[in-house]
Amino acid sequence: MSNRRTALGRGIGALIPPTAAVAQPQSPTAPGDGPAQIPVASIVPNPDQPRRQFAEDELARLADSIRQHGVLQPVVVRRAGEQYELVVGERRWRASKAAGRETIPAIVADVDGDDLLAVALVENIQRHDLNPIELAHAFRALSEQGLTQEEIGRRVSLDRSSVANHLRLLELPRSFQEDVEAGRMTAGHAKALLQVANPERRRHLRDRVIRDGLSVRALEQLGREASGSPRKRSDRKPVTVDPDIQRLTDQLRQRYQTSVKIHGDGRRGRVEIDFFGSEDLHRVTALLLGDG
Repeated sequence: MSNRRTALGRGIGALIPPTAAVAQPQSPTAPGDGPAQIPVASIVPNPDQPRRQFAEDELARLADSIRQHGVLQPVVVRRAGEQYELVVGERRWRASKAAGRETIPAIVADVDGDDLLAVALVENIQRHDLNPIELAHAFRALSEQGLTQEEIGRRVSLDRSSVANHLRLLELPRSFQEDVEAGRMTAGHAKALLQVANPERRRHLRDRVIRDGLSVRALEQLGREASGSPRKRSDRKPVTVDPDIQRLTDQLRQRYQTSVKIHGDGRRGRVEIDFFGSEDLHRVTALLLGDG
């Protein structure tokens, strides 16, 4: 098994040699032989499949293609008692079922159960088929098998910090994770929201990302300033702020959910309210005018 584990980091081909899909014998073959026509009903999905979302429209298009041209690339399976368990190719298998095919070309591979998740993960990464949350769950499953973040990174040809950043996404509420899975916000938005400790403010900013289309940069700025996080000013002397002015500033920040600065001494000065984009400007002005 050690040779196979080393091969995983170099990609699927190092573990399962590519085989031409033209030769399709009519009975299942032994591991290592060419593709075989295996009954679709005798194949079960991989329980460790890292991909959890399969777009129905994409499956429908693939099913139409399979009806016309057949399955051009065999799936990869391993024996599981009287059945076969998918290793690679669940989308093709699902589409074949939808197309009404009774058999599907498949390569029977000798893959250990401990390697099943890693093989499926590498294959999906190579095809760019996984969203950030699916990747995060797969990385967590590998870590629960005893792998360190560095070892996981070597398996899938990613650096350790990338693995760690994906795992951190699972600290967000499930509803936030679903936003990333559905494409309503990016992994960059999710990482920015992780910096906001207050759950209520975090949810408010998440709603603004969905509603107003905030950029990651604007979200990071709002997250810092809505939380009242001061910027580092190592080259400046500390400035004493009137506690009444500071309290009013905090109230305005909470009200407008953006950076607010009061310049002056309470008798004369000006108030600055930051906004990011035209929609954010309309939101702030609506609150100022009493329309929000």
